[in-house]
Amino acid sequence: MESMLNKLKSTVTKVTADMTSTIMGNPVTREFEVGRHIASGGPGMSWRIYNGTKKSTKQEVAVFVLDKKIIDRYQKFEKDQIIDSLKKGVQQLTRLRHPRLLTVQHPLEESRDCLAFCTEPVFASLANVLGQWDNLPSPVPVDIKEYKLYDVETKYGLLQVSEGLSFLHSGVKMVHGNLCPENIILNKSGAWKIMGFDFSISSSNPSDSEPKYGCKEWDPNLPPLCLPNPEYVAPEYILSVSCDVSSDMYSLGVLIHAVFNEGKAVFHVNKQDIFKSFSRQLDQLSHLSPGVLSQIPEEVREHVKMLLSVTSNVRPDADQMTKIPFFDDVGAMTLQYFDSLFQRDNLQKSQFYKSLPKVLPKLPKRVVVYRILPALTSEFVNPDMVPFVLPNVLLIAEECTKEEYIRLVLPDLTPVFKQQEPVQILLIFLQKMDLLLTKTPPEDIKNSVLPMVYRAVEAPSIQIQELCLNIIPTFANLIEYPSMKNALIPRIKSACLQTSSLAVRVNSLVCLGKILEYLDKWYVIDEILPFLQQIPSREPAVLMGILGIYKCTFTHKKLGIPKEHLAGKSLPHLVSLSIDNNLNLNQFNSFMAVIKDMLSRMESEHKTKLEQLHIMQEQQRSLNITNPLNQSEETKNTPSPATKVRDIDEIFGGSSGSAGVNGNQNGSSSTVSQPSRVSLTLEEKQRLAKEQEQAAKLRSQQPLAPQSIKPATTTPQAKDLTSSLLNNMTSLNNLGLNSGTRTMPLQGGTISSTFPVAPTMGGMGTMGVSNGFNSPMGFQTGGMVMAMRPATPGVYGGMATTTSAPNFSALTQNQNQNQTGKPPDMSALDSLFASNKPKVSLNQMAPKPAQGTIAPTPWVNQFGTGQPSQTAPIQAPPMGMTGVQGGFGMQANPFFNPQNFSQPVASSTMNTGMIKQSASANNDFKDLFG
Repeated sequence: MESMLNKLKSTVTKVTADMTSTIMGNPVTREFEVGRHIASGGPGMSWRIYNGTKKSTKQEVAVFVLDKKIIDRYQKFEKDQIIDSLKKGVQQLTRLRHPRLLTVQHPLEESRDCLAFCTEPVFASLANVLGQWDNLPSPVPVDIKEYKLYDVETKYGLLQVSEGLSFLHSGVKMVHGNLCPENIILNKSGAWKIMGFDFSISSSNPSDSEPKYGCKEWDPNLPPLCLPNPEYVAPEYILSVSCDVSSDMYSLGVLIHAVFNEGKAVFHVNKQDIFKSFSRQLDQLSHLSPGVLSQIPEEVREHVKMLLSVTSNVRPDADQMTKIPFFDDVGAMTLQYFDSLFQRDNLQKSQFYKSLPKVLPKLPKRVVVYRILPALTSEFVNPDMVPFVLPNVLLIAEECTKEEYIRLVLPDLTPVFKQQEPVQILLIFLQKMDLLLTKTPPEDIKNSVLPMVYRAVEAPSIQIQELCLNIIPTFANLIEYPSMKNALIPRIKSACLQTSSLAVRVNSLVCLGKILEYLDKWYVIDEILPFLQQIPSREPAVLMGILGIYKCTFTHKKLGIPKEHLAGKSLPHLVSLSIDNNLNLNQFNSFMAVIKDMLSRMESEHKTKLEQLHIMQEQQRSLNITNPLNQSEETKNTPSPATKVRDIDEIFGGSSGSAGVNGNQNGSSSTVSQPSRVSLTLEEKQRLAKEQEQAAKLRSQQPLAPQSIKPATTTPQAKDLTSSLLNNMTSLNNLGLNSGTRTMPLQGGTISSTFPVAPTMGGMGTMGVSNGFNSPMGFQTGGMVMAMRPATPGVYGGMATTTSAPNFSALTQNQNQNQTGKPPDMSALDSLFASNKPKVSLNQMAPKPAQGTIAPTPWVNQFGTGQPSQTAPIQAPPMGMTGVQGGFGMQANPFFNPQNFSQPVASSTMNTGMIKQSASANNDFKDLFG
């Protein structure tokens, strides 16, 4: 590998050094930079062709250089003849100006080592293309080595040569004298140009209608560079020393044969015996075999045979050759029209450009890119022609590779991107936006393409606005987010609000809906959704567009609408739009489907959040409930502060998921569960921390022990039966109306006095409630019995008062409530019974407390036992309705008729920690708490 690099380096260095040493002193180098050696041509392939640029304008040129070293082998007078001949050819070419002749941009300059002149940019000579590689760099350039002529190039090239000869013969009255492949040059765009006027012969009487051309006799002793190519010279030039314009036509016939036969002439000429060779050639031409012209296309074969005729009068002239059917090819005619565009007016040009897209697909890519494209882009300087030229340029760009597009097309398109007039330019660009975004580099998209799109959104033409809004989503992913947010979206919103066209407004909404996925969620919520409420029109298409944006935002996994926005803004807006009278049934159903989806998600999300909060609160409360095993049964039944806090929260918090309080059953403590991780907001966590702190304070307080009051011992006295019964009934009425505590509705009621903790009933669970004044209240709800202390001034310090009216709705549902107050002394009834059995007083017949319960006290005996309930026992502490306390039962209602109470019946024995609850008690609780 290193040896190959060294060899290549040495070759390049040698060629550069030779070129530098050869041309360094030539005046051409003062104005032109000489590049690499690219081709060769001219008489005897003696001219080396280099690419170059003009120093002042950077214009591309071709530099022809003749190194005088190639003629060092000749004597001095021969050298002078060669130099004079070559100078004559270049000088003659410089004086002539025609599109079919090679254009000289700098005349011939001579130095000690070389001759040099500059022309238009050149690709190669026709001889190089046909395989004659003399005087080419080594190795032969790949583009020349692999170059193949297309039929359209061949046809149009021969047509160009014929037109060039027609100009020389008719316009200049000149015979070229040496028409051959080495004197045909292919320029940069592929056009065939004539050069090599070294042996040209001008008419001796150009003003006469019949020009006369003098011809020199063939001198075999002259150097080859001083003689024309004998294989392309007409027979009369050698044999009769005569020539005219028909001699060039014979050369054209041989040229056509060479083009279709890989550069081979019709006959090979022995230069050592030129006259004998031409005599033999003359006989062959007279009887030309069909095989000689077999490679030539049939439509031109007869014309070539005529061109090769021995009789010069039979040969067609140049003007006739330009009109033969062989050149009536669509591609050739198209190329010919491009070469004559400068002679056409705008109307003719526009008609031609309109039909050009039909022809371009039929032409080879090389012809289109290097021949037609430069001619099209040259029209960009004429704004009126840009709308006609631009579609063809973009059509060619589609067939180009990305590298060819960047190198050949984009530099000419960049100025057109900035043109705002005529408006058709924007329309054409928008239609081909996918092409521009695919092949244009990102930097050029940002600097040239996107500004054009922004202008199109604001264009006065509705058609352009619609098209622009339709194509924007196709390349939205290529737009940088700041540009989209600050430049594109505001223009789309402005177009939607300010336009009077329904189509533009709808397309704006559709465009926004399609590019939502490229926007940020909060930008959509803050900028796009509020913008929808500003749209004034209420056409069905606009309403459905608004619905579409809401739906896309709501359903897109990247975006989404928060439930707060749904509840406060989105749903109210959609609901108001859904009842618009312009909507049909299907459109209304579409609105309702989206609205229902939004409601469903909002309900689901918020319900999930509340459930998580509830679970967290329940778990926290479970942690706060502690029941030590070493406490006594009485202490266990005493409500703890934490339990009271929980009960209050259940009463006023509306928690419906809990029907009871976790308490102790059969003397065992409840299991403490660990809280699971739930997603909570910062405010919820702060509130939870405060609750934990308050619960900790409550746990640190000492539980209040119940106070026991010893009832006064009373000695029954014998009384009259009638008076005794009357007194007892009076005492019952007084106790029910005056001594009972009043029941108050908990809704809206405030307790103005404090209550001590009531003693617990045997085996019955307790329920703790805080009354808001940091004074715990104890209420027992065992069965139908609601234990209360006597309402004496010494214990309570006054009657309990409420700030709200009593609850009368519960009066009719309390037929089975227990009576409260002191039971009557029934000793006076003893005399009514027989004495055949041991006398037992009625006082001794009071029901005994069940086993395992607290021993009854005389104070407790003042109240009747609860009526047996038909419902199944429930775990203590019971909660029929959350937060119901016995102290506020119907027994304490001053408006309640005591006669509605039934006589208490002895209750069955209850297990420890188990109670029975009647249906009437539940009804009372429902009346109290709804």
